Amino acid sequence: MENRAGSLVKHLFCVPPGKDVPSWKFWLNLIIVFALLTLVFTFAFLRLQYDFNWESVYRYRLKFINGFLMTLLISAFALVASFLLGVIFGIGQRSRFLPFRFLSKVYIEIIRGTPLLVQILVFFYIVADAFGIDSRYFMGVVILALFSGAYVSEIIRSGIESIGKSQLESARAIGLTNAQTYRYIIFPQVTKRILPPMAGQFVTLIKDSSLLSIISVSEFTLNAQEVTSFTYSTFESYIPLAVGYLLITFPISMFTKHLERKFAYET
Repeated sequence: MENRAGSLVKHLFCVPPGKDVPSWKFWLNLIIVFALLTLVFTFAFLRLQYDFNWESVYRYRLKFINGFLMTLLISAFALVASFLLGVIFGIGQRSRFLPFRFLSKVYIEIIRGTPLLVQILVFFYIVADAFGIDSRYFMGVVILALFSGAYVSEIIRSGIESIGKSQLESARAIGLTNAQTYRYIIFPQVTKRILPPMAGQFVTLIKDSSLLSIISVSEFTLNAQEVTSFTYSTFESYIPLAVGYLLITFPISMFTKHLERKFAYET
């Protein structure tokens, strides 16, 4: 178990599998890097001449915990929904059914070409109101899923188009249907290729969830802002905010690296 964990950490820091890097050398250099970063930030905070008041913020610890859990919940649902939308519209861009292909193209270009902040305002105050939807949390998930889904679909489309045409022709030659071609030929190879950009997009989605504070969704960022307004302790509120987002996003990077190793097919 320890060897697997060490191997995953090495892969996370871009040490190629099978590369003969002594463990002591790897960990020594990693410790040196973290030590240098610690010294830089310690020096910076000491020069700040700021009296931290953690006690005032600690009284609102439940507000931080509730905001953290809400961000985690919203992000989890949005991640799943955005991936499903990405698969649907990623394949839709290659569909022979023209209305579906055009819908996919229009959706992707509109979402990618407009700011998320504007999309949140339009979808919540105009679209949701027109359909009688008043749940901020439901709309928060939908908006994030639509936004991230457009980028995921482009990642999937580019991954599919990276497969050589000779492989697709071979699949047709042996009588595979389109569904079988995607399942047995395309997706196994595409999975590894799209994992790095997909992980980056999912991490971005989690951080973008902070913008839902403009429609009063009680997520992590909004709660931290409220604690700041109560205590006037800006750094004491935003440092836990940064740590909390890191606790959410770092496991995604680790899990993605694990999947990269698992789906390391030769192509």
